Amino acid sequence: MSMLGTKWKLHGTGKSIRPGEVVRPDERLIWPLTVGIGMQHVVAMFGATFLVPIITGMPPATTLFFSGIGTLLFLVITQGRVPSYLGSSFAFIAPIMASQQQFGIPGALGGVVLAGAALAVVGAVVQKFGAGWINRVMPPIVTGAIVALIGLNLAPAAKSSFDQAPVTAFITLAVIIVVSVLFRGMLGRLSILVGVLVGYFVAMIRGEVNFSKIDGAAWVGLPHFQTPEFHLGVVGLFVPVVLVLVAENIGHVKSVSAMTGQNLDGVSGRALLADGAATVLAGLGGGSGTTTYAENIGVMAATKVYSTAAYWVAGVFAVILSFSPKFGELIATVPAGVLGGAATMLYGMIGVLGVKIWVQNKVNFSNSINLTTAAVALIVGIADYTWTIGDLKFTGIALGSAAALVIYHGMKAIAKVRGTVAEPETEDPSPAAASTAAVKAATKRTPKKRR
Repeated sequence: MSMLGTKWKLHGTGKSIRPGEVVRPDERLIWPLTVGIGMQHVVAMFGATFLVPIITGMPPATTLFFSGIGTLLFLVITQGRVPSYLGSSFAFIAPIMASQQQFGIPGALGGVVLAGAALAVVGAVVQKFGAGWINRVMPPIVTGAIVALIGLNLAPAAKSSFDQAPVTAFITLAVIIVVSVLFRGMLGRLSILVGVLVGYFVAMIRGEVNFSKIDGAAWVGLPHFQTPEFHLGVVGLFVPVVLVLVAENIGHVKSVSAMTGQNLDGVSGRALLADGAATVLAGLGGGSGTTTYAENIGVMAATKVYSTAAYWVAGVFAVILSFSPKFGELIATVPAGVLGGAATMLYGMIGVLGVKIWVQNKVNFSNSINLTTAAVALIVGIADYTWTIGDLKFTGIALGSAAALVIYHGMKAIAKVRGTVAEPETEDPSPAAASTAAVKAATKRTPKKRR
């Protein structure tokens, strides 16, 4: 593969995939099939990526433009080794909405740029020294707590939108729930998009959609670009997002590695650096912060095609689509009721993803350090505690994230000195391992015989 990762080998005949095989990142199918799969990736990311700018009041077409550009940049920086689409990150919703209240959209964009720059620095460090130190600083109990509190912190925003049109919101949410279990394959994975479309139709019938801006918009034109402003007061809002983006990116690389059978640990730093660079670029031009998308992992798992050629197609297609102001205005007409129904699901999913991190890593809540870390962090984040120091204002997400880090490492240091925590941090994965540990412990307690 070339330095840009754009030289792909044809997989077999390029027309089919034999059972048990996958199309690797450095391979591709024939171009008609590759283009079709690439467009499918755009559809997969579509609903979630557009919800972020709609909820935060930012231009959807601009966000789509920078998601496409960011995807192409990601592929170049990772040299085509990590197939991924960079869509809008939900982790940015809360800090963008909070910073807009004080500094407007330009101030929020400044926060996006700062978060992206910090992520790029983390990526450079990981590429130089490896990702082991991240796991030590942010073990699963801390990462899970931060992801969970970010989603649950947004619950009041979801309720506010829901209350504006309860009937439409309820139907939207109900359709999302039913579609996710009623259909198999791609349609089931696109349940949020289907729910939004059905909710939008219901809103039209109920007269809740305003089409006034669509008629005046041109069919072809540039997206609406905006420049950022930088304020010290947004730092506390956006720093926790970096921790979430690190966890998402590392998890994405590990998932792709497991599915393709390739060791991609060597490009973890590049993936973080690329996402950071794409987020900086988005913030400089008026787009939402980006992240690697789980929706597109679903497409790869379903098709067995991990070719980065499909993602080049997806990135280019997204950019082309963003050059239609009329399309952007159409997306912006999604009413509050539809957003309230979708947000109820999305924000809850973010919260549960944090719990999923705990479950997958077998976090042991009999351990008092784990229990205390999660308990305090979640309450601080959900209740949205605030702390103002001069021009700096730290809200629930920032304070909850800081609490998770400080409490975990502080308690662990004290417990190590005092020897007060007996319970392990993770649950023993197997009875055999537990038996072995018990034997070792008993051996240590048995006094050695004197000779």
